[in-house]
Amino acid sequence: MHKPSPLGFGLGLRPAYYKEIFESKPPVDWFEVISENYMVEGGPPLRALERIRTDYPIVMHGVSMSIASTAALDMDYLHDLKRLADRFQPQFISDHLCWTGVHGVNLHDLMPIPYTEEALNHVVSRISQVQDFLGRRIAIENVSSYVTFAESEMDEWTFVRELAKRADCWLLLDVNNVYVSGYNHDFDPHEFLRSIDVERVVQFHLAGHEDHGTHKVDTHDEPVSEEVWALFAEAWRRFGPVSVIIERDDKFPPFADLLAELQHARDIAGVVSELGSAA
Repeated sequence: MHKPSPLGFGLGLRPAYYKEIFESKPPVDWFEVISENYMVEGGPPLRALERIRTDYPIVMHGVSMSIASTAALDMDYLHDLKRLADRFQPQFISDHLCWTGVHGVNLHDLMPIPYTEEALNHVVSRISQVQDFLGRRIAIENVSSYVTFAESEMDEWTFVRELAKRADCWLLLDVNNVYVSGYNHDFDPHEFLRSIDVERVVQFHLAGHEDHGTHKVDTHDEPVSEEVWALFAEAWRRFGPVSVIIERDDKFPPFADLLAELQHARDIAGVVSELGSAA
């Protein structure tokens, strides 16, 4: 099993920053694009992506594959996804461990699933079907969650580990989601990290969240918190080097602020790597 080569430190590509990126070609190693934003026949989105792809590697990250749904796989969606991937040749394709719709209605949210053997077998089968259709491994991301299921038979990290092994897929480890879910469900995020197979993780997500006291919400509209930076350092120590991005989807700061956060991620990874080398 050959993991994709690390791309370095990148950002989620958002239209709010197109102009500055095109004009300045900033020191970003790569961009992650939301697949659905570019699964169109033509027009400005595809022209923008063509300009980006000329100068930067990309990863395609989906939000509506609905891999855990009990509805049939959307083959029209998969055909469009494959056509986009064939055109732009991303380093890899990723989506979320969740379901996103019911009865043909997209809920525009990442809905949690029970961690049962039945659900595990179901999702493994669907990932295998998707990978066979696309002709490549995909990466599956752990989501943040706000409810648990009485029916669950295992913890989240056991489910995720077994999923990657049985489906022979990659994992996109969202460090912020591990922290948020750990806080919401009172589990140790460090145990989550220790339980995931190193060879399966190909990417990290870093993002901000809102603290509501009794719970935290994954919002992507705040800077990365100190707690998440600390967890990222541990994740890098265990899994790195892998591809890293910072996600921002609302309350967009000046682009220079995101570049500063990205440099902070580089600095943390550099310090951890140096300490590891000296040990």
